[in-house]
Amino acid sequence: MKITILDDYHDTLRALPSFAKLDGYEVTIWNDHVQEVDALTARLAETEALVLIRERTKIRAPLLARLPKLKLISQRSVYPHIDVDACTRLGIVVSSNQHADTPSYATAELTWGLILAAMRQIPQQMAALKAGTWQVGVGNSLGGRTLGIYGYGRIGRVVAGYGRAFGMHILIWARPESRARAKADGYAVADGKAAFFAACDVLSLHMRLYEATRGIVTAADLAEMKSTALLVNTSRAPLIEPGALVAALGAGRPGMAAVDVYEDEPLLDPSHPLLNMENVVCTPHIGYVTAEEYELQFSDIFDQITAYAAGSPINVINPEVLGR
Repeated sequence: MKITILDDYHDTLRALPSFAKLDGYEVTIWNDHVQEVDALTARLAETEALVLIRERTKIRAPLLARLPKLKLISQRSVYPHIDVDACTRLGIVVSSNQHADTPSYATAELTWGLILAAMRQIPQQMAALKAGTWQVGVGNSLGGRTLGIYGYGRIGRVVAGYGRAFGMHILIWARPESRARAKADGYAVADGKAAFFAACDVLSLHMRLYEATRGIVTAADLAEMKSTALLVNTSRAPLIEPGALVAALGAGRPGMAAVDVYEDEPLLDPSHPLLNMENVVCTPHIGYVTAEEYELQFSDIFDQITAYAAGSPINVINPEVLGR
């Protein structure tokens, strides 16, 4: 079977222990990123199994229609970048483990790193020191402040625990069933969405992106936040209404943001507004980018390929394609 892996920017995967699961297969790895249909068609013309690294490349109907040899797409997590209906029509199996039982500690750790970086002005202080200036401002402590977790799932729950360790008051807003879990874990739950945004000193988003959550954070929500508050997003940029975060930061509510995700990725435009705001800390979608997290994820992804090759596909999200 011919396997292609896209967007392995740092040629990391072949060094993973789990890569040995692909021994005996013909594997092609691309280290750059392209999105143009013609370029992808040329790269994937002989591909039977396609490995995707999260949502780095969009796989839509116009491309899929030009890949008659493609039989399997193997990835992990959610799949808003894949036209699953087109895959089903074309007989392409999509396998994606939703890893509901394995928190992304890497993402939770980066979330906390961004919180500390923003609240203590770490990037700005580092840049000033390198430029020959000693101290450029006064940061803020976290103890006693309110940490809001929007979305109490596998990552939000870990971040809440970290906040408790820092002596913060934890406040949750999420779906009713998630709020019930938060209460059972001993956390306070907001009386409503507006009250939640208004109360938080630090507010961190931890939701999956699908149609019901797209744009779930509105301009009106952000306007409720304190002028001293920090908004953190290590989940997905489209959770926030398009353009709302930049406008809100310009208006002063919230006063700061720390983001790891963007509406268009990879973000290679140094003139992007978020990259040019002194009150924003930005990282290039590295929440899940650790050697340990890669091994966890790609062990599953490669297992999905070997299971398909053995005639017993697993984690299939379009099961109606089976048996054709």
